This record gives sequence, C-alpha cells and structure tokens, in this order.
Amino acid sequence: MSLSVKHLLGIKELTVNDIEQIFITADNFKGVLNRSIKKLPTLNHIAIANIFFENSTRTRISFELAEKRLGADVVNFSASGSSVSKGETLIDTVHNILAMKVDMVVMRHSASGAPWFLANHIDASIINAGDGANEHPTQALLDAYSMREKLGDLKGKRVTIIGDIMHSRVALSNIFCLNKLGAEVTVAGPPTLIPKHIESLGVRVEYNVKKALEWCDVANVLRIQLERQHKPLFSTLREYAQYYGVNKQMLDSLAKDIIIMHPGPINRGVELTSDVADSKQSIILDQVENGVAIRMAVVYLLSGSGKRDGIEKIG
Repeated sequence: MSLSVKHLLGIKELTVNDIEQIFITADNFKGVLNRSIKKLPTLNHIAIANIFFENSTRTRISFELAEKRLGADVVNFSASGSSVSKGETLIDTVHNILAMKVDMVVMRHSASGAPWFLANHIDASIINAGDGANEHPTQALLDAYSMREKLGDLKGKRVTIIGDIMHSRVALSNIFCLNKLGAEVTVAGPPTLIPKHIESLGVRVEYNVKKALEWCDVANVLRIQLERQHKPLFSTLREYAQYYGVNKQMLDSLAKDIIIMHPGPINRGVELTSDVADSKQSIILDQVENGVAIRMAVVYLLSGSGKRDGIEKIG
C-alpha cells in the first residue's frame, strides 16, 4: 500500500488508484478511531511539522489529531509571532525546521503554488493543506469519501457545488477529484463568482440555485470568501442569501431528498440557514469526522509505512 507520488500537492497529481488506496486506508483508520484506545504506534519514528501561514481551525486541528493518533512527533508552526514577521523567507523558515530532523511538512499558505515551490527545494514529503485559491486536496478527498459513504460508487452521481467558486480552492480540488471518480459536476452561484471558461474543466454552470438543487444528488455549499475579494462582487450578504442561499423551504420543495455538505466554517443565514445545516440531510459533522481518517491515511501512506507494513497491520 503506497501512493504513486512523494507529495500530496494537489488532486491533479493523484491517480484514481491513489484515491482508492487513500479511501481503503481511511476505512481501516475509521475503525481505529471508534475504538476506546485510538492511538497507534505506527509512526512513532516520524516527525511532522504543521506550518500554517494562514489562519485555520478545522484543518490544522484535524491534521494534528491525525498525526498524533498515528503516534508521530508533531511540531506546530504559525506565521503570526514567528520570524516570518521579521522578514524571514519561506525557504529559510522551512530549512530551520528541517534542521530539527522533521520528516514531513503539512503547509497552508496564501500564495497559490507555494507547496510546489517548497517540494522543489527540500527533501521532506509535503502535504498541501490549502494554497491560495488553488487547491485543498485533503478537503476534496474527505468530501468525496463522505459522499461515497452515503451513495456508494460515485460514478454517474450528480454533485452541485454552490457559492464562491471563483475564490475557492475547495471547489477546484473537488472538481478534479469528482471528475476522476466519474461523478457529474455542476457549479452554481452568481455570475460574478463563477470563473470564465470553467466549463473547460468538465463541469456544467447553473445560475439558478433551485434548478441546480433539483438536478443533483449532493449539494456541497461553499462559504463566501470575503477576505479574498478585492472588490464588491454582489450587493449585500442579505441579497446573496435571498437568491443563492440554501434554506429549508427550498429543500422541502424538491421532489427528492439530497445530501447537504459544507467544508466550514459556515456563515449561518448566508449560504445555509441553520435548519438546513442541522437537518437530517446534512452530513457536515460526518465530513469533520472523516477528515481525521482521511488525513491519517494520507500521512500514513506518504510516510512509506503502508509500503513497509501493509494495510493489514494497521491497528
């Protein structure tokens, strides 16, 4: 059990077999996470640095918990309050951390392409925890894994991604991952938040959210990323919620039940109302739980332990 890549930089670099290997490994780790004793000694020979140059709660905690569940030594680095604020470069920061004999780096950075840049300059394995508006591969993997738990094989399943497609690394990674797994994808939202020529990625575009929901089996609803918008792209959040938000009345009017997802954090009352986020159709908390198992699987497989030990020895 191993991946065809040394780093997890983006979904584009993964094969379908890689994705399936990650899912199979995550299945095993979910069993471990549901035991009374959740910690394994599997990676007690590995040191991992979590280097976050952007704010994060769910992703950072999920990675840290996944690494500690595997028994790895974990170092957490935040750019705020570090030497980065004094002008230290990314390469110098990472080289100093690697001098402490770190084997793997999990990095989130505001600059698109930063993980690829790093992978070309250091020997440690790199996991992309989100780079700018480019990719967020582990989020796409846990999203697809969560869909698979509910729907089985994703081939031919219909997934609508709703919201700020323009600025979302989650949207791009989801499109790449779902395409590889044979799902049909539609993106929906206001025209100002949907990139031109996105159809070239093999997706449909729909500006009417109600029609997009009627079409799909799964709706993955994204947050409006105001921090990445450098000019007004819609009038007000209230207007956005009225025309592009998903509410319970809208869901109840559909001819079928669909699955509701959200990568978090949720702006309640904007892209989702609370009665939708907390409904039986929502699997948002399942996504959070599955995130730990998926990240355990990625770290395990990239460490080389899968190739050395075999999946049957997990746990």
